[in-house]
Amino acid sequence: MPRYWPAAVGVLFLRLLVMLPMQVQYLIGKWGGRIFYMIAKRRRHIAEVNINLCFPSLDQKQKQQIVRGAFESVGISTLEIPTSWWASDSKLKPRRTIYGIEHIRKAQQQGKGVLLLSAHFTCLEMGCRLLTMEASIYGMYKMHRNEFFDRVMKEGRGKHAKSIERRDVRKFIRTLRKGNICWYAPDQDFGRQNSVFAPFMGVQTSTLTATSRLAKAGNAVVIPFFPRRRKNEFAYDVFILPPLENFPSGDDVRDAALVNELIAEQIVLAPEQYLWGHRRFKTRPEGEPDVYGKKGAKR
Repeated sequence: MPRYWPAAVGVLFLRLLVMLPMQVQYLIGKWGGRIFYMIAKRRRHIAEVNINLCFPSLDQKQKQQIVRGAFESVGISTLEIPTSWWASDSKLKPRRTIYGIEHIRKAQQQGKGVLLLSAHFTCLEMGCRLLTMEASIYGMYKMHRNEFFDRVMKEGRGKHAKSIERRDVRKFIRTLRKGNICWYAPDQDFGRQNSVFAPFMGVQTSTLTATSRLAKAGNAVVIPFFPRRRKNEFAYDVFILPPLENFPSGDDVRDAALVNELIAEQIVLAPEQYLWGHRRFKTRPEGEPDVYGKKGAKR
């Protein structure tokens, strides 16, 4: 249908770009991110507020370096994501190193489901693809408003991993109970419902309690999973950490604080690779003002 033609042209363009060497893709993505930085004033403002809150000890020059790097990283990810869908294993496998895969294998040998706990780093999609070369993975996804692109996205991911629409929580839990591996990232602000306030990089942050609830309902172990893009090497490290002990603890605030602490530790190692453009702190405790102001409001 004509209304999908622009999306179809965009997908065709991405298909062609994926055929380029990864060094060229990174260069195109990096410059695209720089252009995005210049024109996306609202997103830039949100990222700047987030960085100011999370890295108060840095000077202004250091903060701006992170913001600029974050936009470049987003630009790289726009080509990285379709590459993760369509590139062959032979092209990607030499570019990855996976640490800690034994934690997943041990849990599966014990017949346990695995809840892979991650966060919205810009190379997350690629990290998931690289891990699928070692294990079968299910992941939550949000349906795209453009039906054509949503179909392309599901088919691209479906070649390597299985998807569960994020509203189908029952299916997600059933999948865990069967001993499968499911990926989940709780680091976004969905308001006060099913959330508690817990510290995240020194800021009281509305944090979903779903990690605890999913682990308990799915009888699953929680294993942290964080991919990281190597600087200037066009390669990736995928870190799988030991399972969380005594989790869930029965204390939602304690569990949320632990999850936030784990994510924060990874952010500090590569702050420019985190997705700073979303309003992580939009929900504030009672009496606290909006941190983003009019510049960060949705239009």
